[in-house]
Amino acid sequence: MDISLSQPQASIRHTRYPAVDVLRGWAILGVVLFHLVWDLAFLGLIPAQLAVHPAWIAFGRTVAATFMTLVGVSLALAARGGLDPRAFGARLAKIAAAAMAITLATRFAMPGAYVYFGILHAIVVASLIGAAFLRASSTVAFLSGCAVVALGLAWTDPAFDARTVAWIGFAAAPAPSVDFAPVFPWAGFTLIGLAITCASLDRGWADLLPRPEGRLARGLSRIGRRTLAIYLLHQPILLAILYPVALLG
Repeated sequence: MDISLSQPQASIRHTRYPAVDVLRGWAILGVVLFHLVWDLAFLGLIPAQLAVHPAWIAFGRTVAATFMTLVGVSLALAARGGLDPRAFGARLAKIAAAAMAITLATRFAMPGAYVYFGILHAIVVASLIGAAFLRASSTVAFLSGCAVVALGLAWTDPAFDARTVAWIGFAAAPAPSVDFAPVFPWAGFTLIGLAITCASLDRGWADLLPRPEGRLARGLSRIGRRTLAIYLLHQPILLAILYPVALLG
């Protein structure tokens, strides 16, 4: 099971595009790198300002936008020939369970900044929104996605600051969280990815994607098919390695 709902359904003839898996592999490596720097700064092993430098924050947001776009790409590929509601629901339930586990774990470990709506929560909601747009035209989905991104970036209101509504995306000063990915603007990237992929499939452009070759591409492709497991396990592993180093230092 991967983080972007991309595994093929048995009832649908599904062409797998290795380039998508490779891109997903790069994206999850970006997540690991981003969190590695954050962990090093948190433990005092590197200067704290490095983890909050604008360029590094921009890198993290680029990785998140890539993941959310790939959710739409994967949804379009999985729905080619018709979306299987049972398979879709089962995958979505696994991601929702993982999201809840992260919420509970961080609520215990860091109650002041726990994850109440992180990237996994966003993927669940964005997938449902994307599914609702599967029958819409690519143009409608693309323009809707752009509107969601623009509105999420342009408008805020203190009325949305509480955790109970901050997840929508319009909070002026949302409650602290180590991972916060509200519906606006992030679900917009999913709609954009969905629209571009559906248009590409309809026009045959997707078949023009290069097929990555070589050991690196094969490794990234394997990583890209296991992103959920990597996402859930990488932080405990990093902290298990780095925390003793910090104590010794």
